[in-house]
Amino acid sequence: MSVWIWIIIWLIAIFGVFVPFILFPFGIYVILLVRTRKSKWTRKCSLPKDKEIKEMFDIGMDWEKAHRDKKREVDIRSGKYRLFGEYFDFGGDKAALIIAGRTETLLYSYYFAEPYRQMGFNILVIDNRSHGKSDGKISSLGFKEHRDLLNWCKMLHDDFGNQMIVMHGICIGASNALFALTADDCPDYISAMVAEGMFTTFYESLKNHIREAKQSVQPALEEIRGYIRLFSGYDIKKDGPIFRIHKLKKPILMFQSKEDKYSLPEKAKTLYAKCPAPKRLVYFDKGAHSHIKINASAKYDEEIIDFLRKICDNETVAEGIFGE
Repeated sequence: MSVWIWIIIWLIAIFGVFVPFILFPFGIYVILLVRTRKSKWTRKCSLPKDKEIKEMFDIGMDWEKAHRDKKREVDIRSGKYRLFGEYFDFGGDKAALIIAGRTETLLYSYYFAEPYRQMGFNILVIDNRSHGKSDGKISSLGFKEHRDLLNWCKMLHDDFGNQMIVMHGICIGASNALFALTADDCPDYISAMVAEGMFTTFYESLKNHIREAKQSVQPALEEIRGYIRLFSGYDIKKDGPIFRIHKLKKPILMFQSKEDKYSLPEKAKTLYAKCPAPKRLVYFDKGAHSHIKINASAKYDEEIIDFLRKICDNETVAEGIFGE
């Protein structure tokens, strides 16, 4: 057998071994964080076969139908992107901006709006960058999208006269909100935030996803980290909520499920400990990641209403870790 044939055999063997280690993590990155077609992350129920998600979606759609007469379509320019949302005007001068997590659009956010409406807040729900009707292809996990939130809040304040804005974020939406509130140019009228299932870093969250899928964590995790750094410009291991929460000055209400497999329950205490702002951490016994409210709707809303009442009355938020 000639030398060239042996060389070709060795090249095939090498590519057969190493190419999957390159392509597989890239494929995961694309699936998780790249909008490859307009029909991906569009305005519809993300997982209609999941009983809880479908129930949340349906309740949210009923809420929108009940208050459709208060709704108007809105859009803004944020950098090179045109972003779309819906504004529900209930006549007050306070607003809640609800930020969904990865893969979800503004339709998902309806489900979380009711306690804010009860407290006299106007409601803004948005399609995050690369979701729904909004421009963009890459989700950068809040590292860039938090600038979009600041621009949405500017619209709420300047165009609609809202003097107080509270952000409510779920999962990556919580990270996004935290980045906005800890930005050096965050305006005073952004007054507080509610966070459900906020991770310490996306690196940790992604590691837990891979483990749940019973796949080898490395080298895939490090390669995905590299792709995110290449295309978004941020290191998910060395940046994230745990590296920014020490800058938070506005009150925060944190929700954490004891059943969350991605944003682990013990990590919420780590975030809480590093947060210098007025804070309250509430644990819930039931609920998968981002599924707390559907398992404890009354308590979830009561906690938000109590938090908002204290914020609006300039009272001190009762600090502590509750429901341990």
